Amino acid sequence: MATFKFVISDGKRSWQIEKDQKDAPVLGKKLGEVLDGAFLGLDGYELQITGGSDKDGFPMRNDIEGQMRKRFLITKGVGFHTDVEGLRKRKMLRGNLVGDDIAQINCKVVKQGEKPLEEILGKKEAKEEVKTE
Repeated sequence: MATFKFVISDGKRSWQIEKDQKDAPVLGKKLGEVLDGAFLGLDGYELQITGGSDKDGFPMRNDIEGQMRKRFLITKGVGFHTDVEGLRKRKMLRGNLVGDDIAQINCKVVKQGEKPLEEILGKKEAKEEVKTE
């Protein structure tokens, strides 16, 4: 079975955690729903699903119901940004339900736990170049 990449943001920094689909209780959840973070090892944390993309990179959009991937005519929002007023484009987008084809799920922290995220997930240490002279 495939894996989900959870990108968790606390507003300042973001971390990425990989989890097998069978261990993650997110199948069938919609964008905007709140999850308990215990399955990711984040006890006491609550996470809200804010977005995601499928295995081919097509983004999920909140106003499209279902799991399907389809071409939609859009003017603004997720998947399309423009400075030209009135421009519409047909873009391939994914619905707002998490299914088997989703590869990445973006989450934000709604409720903090007792330990800070940096302590649980660890700091990203800068790789230092070793100079050989």
